[in-house]
Amino acid sequence: MHHATPLITTIVGGLVLAFILGMIANKLRISPLVGYLLAGVLAGPFTPGFVADTKLAPELAELGVILLMFGVGLHFSLKDLMAVKSIAIPGAVAQIAVATLLGMALSAVLGWSLMTGIVFGSVCLPPVPSSCCARLRSGNSLIASADKSPSAG
Repeated sequence: MHHATPLITTIVGGLVLAFILGMIANKLRISPLVGYLLAGVLAGPFTPGFVADTKLAPELAELGVILLMFGVGLHFSLKDLMAVKSIAIPGAVAQIAVATLLGMALSAVLGWSLMTGIVFGSVCLPPVPSSCCARLRSGNSLIASADKSPSAG
C-alpha cells in the first residue's frame, strides 16, 4: 500500500536542513537564524537537491514567520520599551511612514491599486525587518547593549 507523505517529508527535510545549517552558523559565531534562512533557500524550488513540496512550503514559511514573531514576543518587555520610548516610538512611526511610502511607490511600479500599496507598505513591510534584526541581535548577545535596545523594545 502506497502512502503519500509530502507534509512529513517537507517538515522533516526542512527541520533537518535547518538544524544542520543552524549548527554550522553557530560554530561560525553567527546567528543560527542565518543558517535557518539558508536552509529555506536550499530547500526551495530554485536550487538542486531536496526540494520541499511547492504547495506546502509557502504555508510552512508562514508558520515559520509566526513562530519567529512569537519568539520575539516572548522577549518583549513593556518596561524596557518605556525606558527607550523617546527613541523607539518616533523610530517606529518613521519606519512605518517610510515603508508606507515605499509600498505606494511599489504599487505604482507594479500596477497595483493605491490602497494595496498602502496596506502592503504599512502592514507587511515594517514588522519583518524589526523582528528579524531583534532575533539576530539576541542570537549574538548584542540585544542587551544600551545602544541596541531601542530596536528591540
